[in-house]
Amino acid sequence: MECYIMGHNYALIGAGRQGTAAAYDMAKNGDADKVLIGDLKIKNAKQSAQRINKLLNREIVEAAEVNVENRRTIINFLTDVDAFLSAVPYYFNLDISKAAIEAGASMCDLGGNTELVKQQLKLDKEAKKAGITIVPDCGQVPGMGTILCAYAMELLDNPLEIYMWDGGLPQNPRPPFNYLLTFNIEGLTNEYAEPTYFLRDYKLMEINPLEELESISFPDPIGTLEAFTTGGGTSTAPWTFEGKLKVYQNKTVRYPGHFDQLRAFFDLGLFDLKPLELNGKKIIPREVFHTLFEPKVTFKKDKDLVVIRVKCVGEKNGKNAEAIVELIDYYDEKTGFTAMERTTGWDASITAIMMTHEIISKGAIPVELAVPSELFISELSKRGIMVSNEINYLK
Repeated sequence: MECYIMGHNYALIGAGRQGTAAAYDMAKNGDADKVLIGDLKIKNAKQSAQRINKLLNREIVEAAEVNVENRRTIINFLTDVDAFLSAVPYYFNLDISKAAIEAGASMCDLGGNTELVKQQLKLDKEAKKAGITIVPDCGQVPGMGTILCAYAMELLDNPLEIYMWDGGLPQNPRPPFNYLLTFNIEGLTNEYAEPTYFLRDYKLMEINPLEELESISFPDPIGTLEAFTTGGGTSTAPWTFEGKLKVYQNKTVRYPGHFDQLRAFFDLGLFDLKPLELNGKKIIPREVFHTLFEPKVTFKKDKDLVVIRVKCVGEKNGKNAEAIVELIDYYDEKTGFTAMERTTGWDASITAIMMTHEIISKGAIPVELAVPSELFISELSKRGIMVSNEINYLK
């Protein structure tokens, strides 16, 4: 990206793990004059700002108290901000998008709900009129994985099928679940409990979660993983490419055995949100699951990794071919950011930086159409996140 003499002002709403990682990247790589971190709890915002300022050895990040349920507060916070990331739960993002339009600040978010993303994209005219850009669903998957799918499609002359596998994993799995929680547990359970949408035979199909189990091999020391359907990973891409691609699908990867464990919880109804009555009290099954499961998969000092593999099948030079795009990232010893924080927060930060440099068009745009994939991969490499690709001709 070009460097400009005048710097940019960035902001973060939500001082959690991914938000802190994104703020760090904006401050380091975004030609930033200032980065604001807003959170409902000012203590969290201050801790995040202090950590980043210490890592960068300069006072560039400032903390603020922001209540996302108060639109006027959001608008005031975003005054004079060029671009920002919403790293709060997805159900706030539509109102935040409307506040962004009023404030004149370009926005991306970590998403989490495809139906809400569709509502955000309906704000296209208003965003263009305000001279800003809105790109929802810019997390790891959807987000980074979506852009890698677009890149894989560009490697072939006639792309027809897209298959994506992704997941965050512990480097040293611990029983009984061999999993490490690296983001909000509500987001995790939402993936396990909700259906997803694929393209099959050029048509949109609703696919249930925790089905279609398969095995897939990754380079050592990762080895063989299992993959299965989960909610939300394809986001708006099936609608964007309906009638153009024969297949578009995404599966989550875990260490072997995890699927059977989670499927049992699903079948028991432990992911349900409808209250049950027990001993005269109403309980929500999913909250019970969170209470029991979270301590079993939370290990603060454990290190993680992230894998994303995309296979695009189609034609190249008049021959049947496949393009394989792969990303494997690990916990960063230097900064202390996890692989999930890097591949989620830094991904969103790159998108926000592209907005300030006017690389992305104005309006409300789905990520698969908004972000130039080759430039995105170049930016990842500058941050030490490497993406490999290969093209194989098929018989």
